[in-house]
Amino acid sequence: MTPPETLVRALPVEKQDAIRKIGDQFAIEGEFTLGEEISSGHINSTYLVSYERDGGERRRYILQRINPTVFLDPLAVMRNVECVTHHINWKVLRVARDSSGQTLSLYPDKTGRFFVRGPNGGIWRCYNFFEGCRTYDVVENTRQAYEAGHAFGAFQDLVSDLPPEEIVETIPDFHHTLKRYDVLQEAVSADRAGRRVKVAAELEYIEANRSIMGRLLEMKDNGELPVRITHNDTKINNVLFDGQTDEAICVIDLDTVMPGLSLYDFGDLVRTTTNSSGEDLSDVNKVEMRMGFFEPLVEGYMKAAGDVLNDAEVSMLAFSGRLISLELGMRFLTDHLNGDEYFRVTREGQNLDRARTQLKLASCIAEKEGEMNAFVQKVARSR
Repeated sequence: MTPPETLVRALPVEKQDAIRKIGDQFAIEGEFTLGEEISSGHINSTYLVSYERDGGERRRYILQRINPTVFLDPLAVMRNVECVTHHINWKVLRVARDSSGQTLSLYPDKTGRFFVRGPNGGIWRCYNFFEGCRTYDVVENTRQAYEAGHAFGAFQDLVSDLPPEEIVETIPDFHHTLKRYDVLQEAVSADRAGRRVKVAAELEYIEANRSIMGRLLEMKDNGELPVRITHNDTKINNVLFDGQTDEAICVIDLDTVMPGLSLYDFGDLVRTTTNSSGEDLSDVNKVEMRMGFFEPLVEGYMKAAGDVLNDAEVSMLAFSGRLISLELGMRFLTDHLNGDEYFRVTREGQNLDRARTQLKLASCIAEKEGEMNAFVQKVARSR
């Protein structure tokens, strides 16, 4: 991955030394030469570090500190990441004889563990760095949409035989939409930041969609939707693309890998792939659901994961984008009402803009849901 220059910041000398001390605890060959901060992402602290080997060859790695406020049990997070990455690499190696390019790889510390403790007690890990790759916050063309769908479909296929009980639920009820609604209502009642008066329209829209929030939960309880190991954060910027060809190389950000529903993953893909703008847009009139990007997304996902999904999962693919957009809109609005405690913000009102964007997208998807579902069924019949 090659982060855009605007997302990479130089570190002061004292921070460089601190990052060097962290990096030197991992099994990295060579001498530390540079540490830079990557400012993208809402949750963890991420750094790009460079090491020089004998002969002058430079290699780069990702150092990341797990956010202990969001992940109350960071060691459980690490166990999940180890389990999933090792399983995927094992499967790929058995078939392709080469484990590169399918998933991230963790570097061990001197004791063989895949994490170290920082000076302030934080949990750090080290990942391989994919040179010549990049990420996108907004999908720019239909090839990217297809490749993103195929990447996450392949991920679902690769972990389909990993028992869900092997993975710890690190954030309980992460995609329990009804409980997200309850948490929002608590934030509305408390109004700790004094912002409730300006979000009446958003709250009215959410209340009008209250009846659809438990649809997937009911299907799971009825046994129609199986519990699988899922990624749970399938934003388009969690796919690494080859910088020259736009081929999807690797799915990243595995911290929220947990037992869940495949539809939550696909819904988040719909949310971030078909949206015509980024999450932080201030003018919601520019938000639209791009059907021309939904279609290749479905084709790519079904190509890779179609044999894993059952008929009930396929039947709800179109709906899932609407539900997850609504759910994330509630989460952003909750954080706005609570004073911006969870998601990283750089300006006042940013979480409110994010919430409004998601709610507008949910409305756009609802308008086109019939057309979307018809296309899904067409692709399903052709499998």
